[in-house]
Amino acid sequence: MRLHRLEIAAFGPFGARQTVDFDALSSAGLFLLHGPTGAGKTSVLDAVCFALYGSVPGARQTPGASLRSDHAPVGTTTEVVLELTVGDRRLEITRRPAQQRPKKRGGGFTTEKAQTWLREYDPATRAWQGLSRSHQETGEEITQLVGMSREQFCQVVLLPQGDFARFLRADAEARGRLLGRLFDTRRFAAVEERLAELRRRAQRQVEEGDERLLALTHRMGQAAGGLDVARTPVDGRPGEPGLADAVLTWAAVARTEARETLDIARVRLEAAEARQTAARTALDTENDLAARQERHADALRREERLAAHAPERDRLRTALDRALKADRVAPALALRQDAERAHTAARAARARSRSLLPPDLADAGAEQLTALEHRLRGELGGLAAARRAEHRAAVIAEERAVLTREARADEAVLRDTADWLADWEARRTELTAHVEEARDAAARAEHLAGRLEPARRRLAAARRRDALAEDVEAAGARLADAREHRNTAHENWLDVKSRRLEGIAAELAVTLVPGEPCQVCGSPAHPAPARTTAGHVDRATEEAAYAAYARADELRTAAENERAVVRESWSAARAETLADGPPGAAGSTADPADGPSATELAAEVEELIDRHREAHALAARTHSAREALAAAEREHEGRASAQREAERRVAARTSRREALDAEATALEEEIALGRGAFARVAEHATLLERRIALLVDATGTVRAAEIAAERLKEADGSLADAAYRAGFTTPAEAAAALLPDAERRDHQHRVDAWRAEAVLVEDRLAEPGAAAAAGLPPADPAGAAAADAAAARTLRDASSALTAARDRSTGLAALSRQAMAEVRRLGPLREEYDRVARLAALTAGTSAENERRMRLESYVLAARLEQVAAAASARLQRMSAGRYVLVHSDARSGGRRAGLGLHVVDAWTGSERDTATLSGGETFFASLALALGLADVVSDEAGGVRLDTLFIDEGFGSLDEQTLDEVLDVLDSLRERDRSVGIVSHVADLRRRVPAQLELVKARKGSAVRLRTGGEALGG
Repeated sequence: MRLHRLEIAAFGPFGARQTVDFDALSSAGLFLLHGPTGAGKTSVLDAVCFALYGSVPGARQTPGASLRSDHAPVGTTTEVVLELTVGDRRLEITRRPAQQRPKKRGGGFTTEKAQTWLREYDPATRAWQGLSRSHQETGEEITQLVGMSREQFCQVVLLPQGDFARFLRADAEARGRLLGRLFDTRRFAAVEERLAELRRRAQRQVEEGDERLLALTHRMGQAAGGLDVARTPVDGRPGEPGLADAVLTWAAVARTEARETLDIARVRLEAAEARQTAARTALDTENDLAARQERHADALRREERLAAHAPERDRLRTALDRALKADRVAPALALRQDAERAHTAARAARARSRSLLPPDLADAGAEQLTALEHRLRGELGGLAAARRAEHRAAVIAEERAVLTREARADEAVLRDTADWLADWEARRTELTAHVEEARDAAARAEHLAGRLEPARRRLAAARRRDALAEDVEAAGARLADAREHRNTAHENWLDVKSRRLEGIAAELAVTLVPGEPCQVCGSPAHPAPARTTAGHVDRATEEAAYAAYARADELRTAAENERAVVRESWSAARAETLADGPPGAAGSTADPADGPSATELAAEVEELIDRHREAHALAARTHSAREALAAAEREHEGRASAQREAERRVAARTSRREALDAEATALEEEIALGRGAFARVAEHATLLERRIALLVDATGTVRAAEIAAERLKEADGSLADAAYRAGFTTPAEAAAALLPDAERRDHQHRVDAWRAEAVLVEDRLAEPGAAAAAGLPPADPAGAAAADAAAARTLRDASSALTAARDRSTGLAALSRQAMAEVRRLGPLREEYDRVARLAALTAGTSAENERRMRLESYVLAARLEQVAAAASARLQRMSAGRYVLVHSDARSGGRRAGLGLHVVDAWTGSERDTATLSGGETFFASLALALGLADVVSDEAGGVRLDTLFIDEGFGSLDEQTLDEVLDVLDSLRERDRSVGIVSHVADLRRRVPAQLELVKARKGSAVRLRTGGEALGG
């Protein structure tokens, strides 16, 4: 990686744009960066780091810290441009941090986001090609090309000698942290953590398996309750060796005892079953004897009851036989009863219908009544035509009344319509005039409204303009005071800062500690430290002065922004006052440039409001006027149409009335003939219909009575004949022998029950052995049942004991199989845990096999440190004239772990000692050699990326002349590998020895860079 050009603008102490030509500086191979304290030497290196990685090294990249220069003008953008070559690609990186800039519109500031541009030079087209504007893409591209992170770059390319001096004196832990950042050994630490995690995971799995095994043991102890083995449970904890064997041994003993208990329970059950079988046989025998004795005694008792009920049984049998004979007479008897009821009903109906007839027809027969009915029906038929004529005459009378009412209504419509149409033309002319007047007022109101709103805006703007004019004057006065206060504070700060710089040596001398290197020259000897004077200014005073200046500058900026905002508001109000109005108003007393006064505009607005209100009120009647005209026209059309319809109806009604009059005259003659002596034809017809109905009813009842009498006579003859054939003397005797259905069923049920009982008694008395059983002593089933119950209880107890023993044996066998399966499953896990635990202890440095107690990461870093020491020794020998060599030591120190020790071998004495014993100058060139060696190793580690540009920061002041020459020779030899080295130093002697120089000059407006080469630089 080679740097070509660096441009810095408004960055750090640089207020204006500065350009650093690294190609011109690198042509000599060795160049010097020098300048007073605070001029920006470190800021040049920060700019390089910011261009590559978007951030600056160390504590300078703290949250809230700004990279923008305090010396930069407001319009200058903070920017860093770096042109470099990485590999065979020439790139240009441009970065702008997030910063404040003035708003494009209005006053104040706005935050502009950070921006990045990455371009590549194309030799074929000789032009720059844009690659990316993304922060992330650019960062990934640069990190991949350079092969180093920001921390590695700041440690390898920007060689901070103070850090390597501390590295030489640091302990193993501190060296490990630095080397870990440079060589990125996080993957080895991750391996350690991964192995530790695998060990913890395997340990958890083994302990979980042991817990499950102990849980199974507890369940087996519960299952083995009552056995001797249950009194001696397994004693062990999860993770202990030998736990599995103890559990399996205990389970085997428990299974053996359970099987012995099971065999004993089987023998006891067989004996109980034999005793229970004998008791059950004896019980069955006693129960059978008792049942046969009871059946024989019961049969004798039933036989006695049957003999006592014999007379009643014979009486019921006789009644059932007579009722069976009477059933043959029952149909004839029922037929006679029905005929008698029908005859009685017919006679009652005949008497009721004859009571409604005239007296002369009370004894008339059916034929006489039928003849009279036919005569009346003929007379009723002759009245049908007269009834229709009478109905039609009523309809005609109603229609003539309707025509009369319609005629009167049409006459009223014709009179009203004629009166209204006579005034139509005058009314239409008046309504049309109202519509035209309202339309003109609406147009006038719209025109005035268009003038009113701009006039109101101009009035409001004029009032704002007059109020803001006073604010502009007040803001101008405040701005003048703020500027004066800021200038005074700025001069005071610059004066205090200049006085502090004059006494900075005394301030640095306060921090000197005997035996420790100086921060400026690096020498551990301090023969004549500077003293503070009476007028010395310390850092707190300078910071207080700067803080006062910063507050004053913020107040001045705020005053400027306030004045700009107020003046812009006044200009906008003034422009709005002049807009939409005439160039000048007649009689205006205001300045023509500022527009009319607020009073004149207010009068104009009031006048427009009055005129607009008047026109708007008149225009508001437009809709009502149009609606009135439209309604009048609709009414005119309706009335004309109604007039024509009324005239048409009058003509049609006259013709209809004449036709109705002729039809009514013809119908009146026919109605008079049919009406006779009655007022109406309908009354005559109703009387005839009522007489006909009475005759029809009387004829029917007379004939029905005659038929019922004939049927009753026939039923009497049939009943007498049926009673005689059934064996009864009279029909009354047969009727008395009949039994109701319920009584007959009861008699039959009782007879059947007695018959069944007699058969049952006979069968039981004839059963084999019944008489013999009755002659034996009474049976004792209760005693036999008690003996059987006792035998059953003994059997249940033996069965329960066998079931419990079988369940215990089965449960212990199943749990033992689970325990054996768990032991087999835990075998590979325990082996895996032993293997992982051994590896984890080995990589963590806690294993006895790791003799030096080195962690894996420390072991890798020790190998890298050994490479760095070898590369550094090649340069350290030249710088120390062959006296010193750096060697890596992996020896342990006290109780600490080994691996990252660093010693120096003194060729003059042949002894090996710790690097912390080197003097200040020896520490410098030893740390320089270490830094250069580290740069070579990290470069190789990063994939062989060439580091063609290096920077070395301070420490040369601790060297004598001879050693300085040797160090410069070593640095100059780097050109053999086509490298260029930049030395950052205050040492004046280097200005005479290094011809290529980049001088940084400090000024009140910001620092500037000057490039000097050859004789110009050496001549000073």
